[in-house]
Formats: sequence, C-alpha cells, structure tokens
Amino acid sequence: MKIIPLKEGNFVASPTKDFSLLTTGKIDLAQGIKMAVQPFLIITKNDYILLDTGLGWKNQTGKMVILDILEKENISRHQITKVLLSHLHKDHIEGAILHLETGFEATFPNADLYIQKRELEYARENTGNPSFDFDTLDKLVQLPNIVWMTDDKGSITSEISYQVVGGHTPFMQVFWITEDGQTAFYGADDLPQEAYLHYHLAYKSDFDGRKAMELRQDWQKQAEEKHWNILLYHDLDKTSIQF
Repeated sequence: MKIIPLKEGNFVASPTKDFSLLTTGKIDLAQGIKMAVQPFLIITKNDYILLDTGLGWKNQTGKMVILDILEKENISRHQITKVLLSHLHKDHIEGAILHLETGFEATFPNADLYIQKRELEYARENTGNPSFDFDTLDKLVQLPNIVWMTDDKGSITSEISYQVVGGHTPFMQVFWITEDGQTAFYGADDLPQEAYLHYHLAYKSDFDGRKAMELRQDWQKQAEEKHWNILLYHDLDKTSIQF
C-alpha cells in the first residue's frame, strides 16, 4: 500500500474551536491548543481510501490544500473510491464539501462516504458544542453515496476493518487497512499524536478520557506485536509511527 499524508498545516484551535494557521508571531499560543490537521490517503490495489477530510483549508491561491497535494501526486479527486469518517468534528469533515457559487457538491464525487449514524445522532443532540459545524453537517448528509454505518465493528472490504470505540466522542470509530502483510492503523483523535503514547493521561477534552487512555495502551501493545503503522492526524511533526 502507499500512504500519502495530506497535511493542511499546523494550527492553533481556540476554546471555541476556531482554527488559525500557526505562523511565527501571529498567534497568541495561550489562546488555544497547537495541533496539525492531517488526513491520509491510502492507495491499495483495489481502492483510493481517504481517512477523514480535514478543515477544507485553502492555500493562497484559493485551492483546497488537500486537493493541491493530490494534484502534485498526479491524483484526481475523482479517483477517490472511499472516504472513511472517524467522527464528525469540524476539523475532520469540512474537506468533504466543495463550495461553489451555485451551492455545494461532494469534494470526492465518486467515493462512497462512510459515516457512523450514531455519531450523527450524538452531534444533533449537542447543538451548543462548538466542535461541530452544523451547516457543514447539514450539507454532508445531503451528499450522494453515503454508507450509513450502524454496527459496532466489522469489515468494509477484505482490506478495511473498523470498530466503534468511543473515547474522544461516544461513537468515534477507528480503522485498520491491511494489504500484503502491512497494516495501517488510524486511531483518529483517540491517538492523534505520538506524545499520547509517552504520557498515559486521561484528557478532559475527550468525552471519556479514561477509555481513550486505556485504548491507547492496548493499541500500543498490539502495534508492537503486529508491527502496525500508526497514522497521526494531529501530530505537529510526524505523520506516523512504524512499529
């Protein structure tokens, strides 16, 4: 398999979940948390798989950063066959929508879009939560080719498996992509940075911080035994850890 990080940049996220690009001298770091926003494209023999879609951040020319990276890799947005959403926080879904003068469309029009239905129900019950962008959510659920996921775990294909694990959000799901003896593991915001493996902490920013901490400890053991490549969505410096 080929793994391509689609890093939009390093950001500061304010308590109200407004994201500002991290540039020297521009941001008061006391006003937020530093994090990268970094979706991943995994190319297998059968699929072009996108793991989350980022903020939809645009570069100076007005082009979506993730599309610019894909073009430099000679990959069209029309080639993406599957978009796997871990959860529905704004920094994981906004790149799924392409805004046009006449409305909007799917950024990846030929892809099946996998969404955990219980995660959507949870979002709609928490309209005051600034982590969700409800305008984007309303557009997201109108897109064609949505595959509503309702099971706790299973397989999407022989290469792709998933599990609803909770932690960061009640119904967050994680993914394994396996091909030719290689396994890429995407723990999303339960395991967003390498430092989370070094410091066994329960974070207050998680819905269930203790559960997320316990999951990380279990995943680390499995990664060491099975030689996973762990993908890091929010790490400022690294894209992955190969065990």
